[in-house]
Amino acid sequence: MTEENLKDVVDFMVLIVESIGAAIIFVGAVAAFISFASRLFARRVVEITDARLFLARFLALGLEFQLAADILRTAVAPSFEQIGKLAAIAAIRTALNFFLHQEIKSEEAETAKARAPA
Repeated sequence: MTEENLKDVVDFMVLIVESIGAAIIFVGAVAAFISFASRLFARRVVEITDARLFLARFLALGLEFQLAADILRTAVAPSFEQIGKLAAIAAIRTALNFFLHQEIKSEEAETAKARAPA
């Protein structure tokens, strides 16, 4: 297999992984909106936190797939420019994921505390 053929295969894999990541984020956003809307119409606004946590989990998973696609993209004969872009993108996505996970942990702790019997 030549390097050009390998690049074509990897480009196709990148497209698949990016599409999966985008689909995960889309499905999570739609499901979170439905959850939010149903709670809003039921006038249970206090429970919106559950919808936010639900969406945050999908965003975190989608970001992981997007990062995987970026890593794949630079797997075949990367240039220094591509490596630099990957480093910047990886840093941004990792920071986003870190803060999402912190938010999830914080919200889960607060929700558990609020639901605990007094």
